Amino acid sequence: MGRLFGTDGVRGLANADLTPHLAMRIAQAAVAVLAGDSASRPQVVVGRDPRASGEMLEAAVAAGLAGAGADVRLAGILPTPAVAHLIADTGADFGVMLSASHNPMPDNGVKLFARGGEKLSDEVEDRIEAALDAEPLHPTGADIGRITELTGGGKRYREHLLSALPHRLDGLRVVVDCANGAAATVAPDVYREAGADVIAVCADPDGLNINRDCGSTHLDVVRRAVLDHGADLGIAHDGDADRCLAVAADGGTVDGDQIMAILAIAMKEAGLLHADTLVATVMSNLGLHQAMRSHGITLATTGVGDRYVLKELTDGGFSLGGEQSGHIVLPAYATTGDGLLTALLLMARVVETGVPLAELAAVMRHAPQVLLNVPVKDKAVVDSTPVRELVALHTAELGDTGRVLLRPSGTEPLVRVMVEASDGDRAKAVADALAEAVRAG
Repeated sequence: MGRLFGTDGVRGLANADLTPHLAMRIAQAAVAVLAGDSASRPQVVVGRDPRASGEMLEAAVAAGLAGAGADVRLAGILPTPAVAHLIADTGADFGVMLSASHNPMPDNGVKLFARGGEKLSDEVEDRIEAALDAEPLHPTGADIGRITELTGGGKRYREHLLSALPHRLDGLRVVVDCANGAAATVAPDVYREAGADVIAVCADPDGLNINRDCGSTHLDVVRRAVLDHGADLGIAHDGDADRCLAVAADGGTVDGDQIMAILAIAMKEAGLLHADTLVATVMSNLGLHQAMRSHGITLATTGVGDRYVLKELTDGGFSLGGEQSGHIVLPAYATTGDGLLTALLLMARVVETGVPLAELAAVMRHAPQVLLNVPVKDKAVVDSTPVRELVALHTAELGDTGRVLLRPSGTEPLVRVMVEASDGDRAKAVADALAEAVRAG
């Protein structure tokens, strides 16, 4: 059996891979590992996105936590970064977020946060996984945990977001695509409170429509709305709102790399970019490297996953990092990727400079990049001799003009093949050849 935890918690098809029984066992194991040194009864915050299966899994997780002696505070439907914030804000011992992020509705996931809303290290996740085989805690009588509602969580999170905003957004018209997910509970309201004229789309979750042809993985909806309403820009979140991608007034896409470039330059100008360093993953485009170099900013790279970005940020004391997919982390304000915080600061930069988003984003020019998601039965195929030899061959051929990266997905049965080159046709040809080798095994 492979490792249970992926790059962002435990994910799978709800009620098949991720069953209520497994969710309960993870919750029980988490109490033993994450609250073992608590001097009092452990306190745990639990939140979820609007997926129908979240209702079932929330009940299972709450039962597992309370049955292991922890008091449970149910925060309800909120973005993942809101739950992380509430863990720190309430002084909880740890927290649980039930979400499969950008995955389709049938999937769900269990994300765990340590005290302070911090992501877990691989070592701690391994300890929790090992604890699944141990006898769970079974207190009785008054030592059984209690389950209560955590009211006002959304309001506390909105106040936190607004406290990070350098100035109001009056005069800015924005479309926000909530992906029929957790963003719908907070994003339109907080953007309006900040002063923006907000048009909300895909903001009516029914438990079944989360991420369905909308949100950060399907930008056509927000692009069309921006053009139809003459908006200054559009913001697209994913199901749990830890991502933010954007669309400019002309309909052009502004991805996570461009957002990081815009924010890094703004923070350097304000003296807020520690050591003039931005942290990104190996998936970021060569164009980001080139743009940062031209502005005197160092780009440090990590493996894929915002917790690896977070570790580099923490170890180096850096102040900005993220992923091309739109997970942006600002440690001064958040312990995890926060799509709403990112959107607010991006909009603030547009208002501050008076420069359209498309022009701000033009600071970075993308090198042609092809990314293919190849379904596989065994992700270990990336280490097979034929695949490794072909990667080495194309890497040598591209030299300094491109990059080749193959990596197994941490959340899906896929191998991601990424190729960058100075010429788009060349990048596609190399990517197709590598994808075929992966399929052949």
